[in-house]
Amino acid sequence: MSLLEILLVPVGLSMDSLAVSVSAGVLLGSHFRVRHLLRIAFILASFQAGITFIGYLMGSGFEQYIRAIDHWIAFFLLLYLGLKMVREGVTPQEDEEAFDPLHLATLCGLGVATSIDALAVGVSWAVLKADWVGLTIAVGVVTFLFSAFGVVFGNRLGQQVGPHINWVGGLILIAIGIKILIEHLYFS
Repeated sequence: MSLLEILLVPVGLSMDSLAVSVSAGVLLGSHFRVRHLLRIAFILASFQAGITFIGYLMGSGFEQYIRAIDHWIAFFLLLYLGLKMVREGVTPQEDEEAFDPLHLATLCGLGVATSIDALAVGVSWAVLKADWVGLTIAVGVVTFLFSAFGVVFGNRLGQQVGPHINWVGGLILIAIGIKILIEHLYFS
């Protein structure tokens, strides 16, 4: 693989994580702390790199089974989380019911949903006999940096636009889910 490919693949994989982290940054509002940024970016990057590695380990043997349902899993996870955010943006809920972008289960769900493509990339690296160690690290680092940027950007955007912008973050998640579904159903 060329240096350009080594850089472009992680950038491409991290775009969904970037969009999700923008939504998370919006939701944090005035509660934003650097540790929140680190938590979100670390978890999203860990899933991106980890699922890429799992794809590599799986090789091409199991790809056909996972490819049949991976896009549906990502779609429904993002649809559920997005609809919850839209509902809360339109009619704010009690604090205990509110969508929490720092909750571990929420972040893990977002991590899985945004990393589905990484599984296929890992499988392709196994077939190509690529340097999976360096590439997996690159995926993790790039996703971490993009996600950290997204949290900061989303937080600043949310503070400028107002507290009821949650529904925009929800629509972003739903759009990512629809994009993943369409890509897998019609373009793969």
